Amino acid sequence: MKARYKPHRLLFKTPSGTSRGVLKTKDSWVLVLEDTNGLGYGECSVIPGLSPDLDFDIVHRIELLCDIINTVGPPPLEDPIFSNMPALKFCYEMALRDLEKGGQRKLYETDFLKGEGIRINGLVWMGEKGYMIDQIKDKIEQGYTCIKIKVAAIDFQDECAVLEHIRREYGPSDIEIRLDANGGFALDEAEEKLKHLSEYAIHSIEQPIAVQHWEHMSALCEAQIIDIALDEELIGVATKNKAEMLGSIRPQYIILKPSLLGGFAKSQEWKDLADTAKIGWWVTSALESNIGLNAIAQWTATLESDRPQGLGTGQLFTNNVDSPLYIQNGYLFYGDGVWNLDQF
Repeated sequence: MKARYKPHRLLFKTPSGTSRGVLKTKDSWVLVLEDTNGLGYGECSVIPGLSPDLDFDIVHRIELLCDIINTVGPPPLEDPIFSNMPALKFCYEMALRDLEKGGQRKLYETDFLKGEGIRINGLVWMGEKGYMIDQIKDKIEQGYTCIKIKVAAIDFQDECAVLEHIRREYGPSDIEIRLDANGGFALDEAEEKLKHLSEYAIHSIEQPIAVQHWEHMSALCEAQIIDIALDEELIGVATKNKAEMLGSIRPQYIILKPSLLGGFAKSQEWKDLADTAKIGWWVTSALESNIGLNAIAQWTATLESDRPQGLGTGQLFTNNVDSPLYIQNGYLFYGDGVWNLDQF
């Protein structure tokens, strides 16, 4: 087996606001594995301020991985080279699976590859009130029945006004509203803000407060003002502590992001624990290009969930990789388009 990699800086069509700031670009690295089966592609996708990989010299680690593969052979997924590098581990797992399946970007045999769509939520980014309302109108016109709105970065009253605008025209049976605070609410304000937000028939809110405040988060979950989904809280939690955390906080949902959790196998561990504890879940991409999004979508299809998934980020970039993926009426499909990976 041979290995190489190439950086790929993704460019946002429109600067996208979160509680961590405005995103204009997003760095990824594409790993290419080659053997007699062909070429296997993996994507190492990282988000500043969130991905543990960025606490280390990620380029050095990717180069080291390629050197090991080219001189010694492919390391196991539990090799120390992937310690604290969930995005790189997922990238490697993705490329290995692609190669093992013949290098066709068809990682799992599912009905998704036969034309069956995956229901997804429409993502609305933070910004001026009018801009957010325009995004919501666009998503509804595009056929989405579930909308995820980023909150906790602009004026709270403006955010409530956006939600009020939606509910004046669309009831909960028409549009499901999910919120994502990215840990942006202060501990002493979170409960009161959730009470205000609950007036707008909110399905759930992701990570209302910062991580590692288990007692506060548990109290918010127990209050059942709005169902709470853990997101950032899952990052970096050791396997032996996963059940303890879920048992302590008792959330209504968890969010599975393979690039932040360490790949398919690690995400499956979280899913299985959630199922045992009767905690809901859905899968979300983490601003990957179509290479990573395709892999995540195919794995998601194996889980056979009817709940809307967070897989609609492929349309965000001006320089995304050409692929068979497309979105129609709030569903992600794998169509007849072709992959264009010549640049890698």
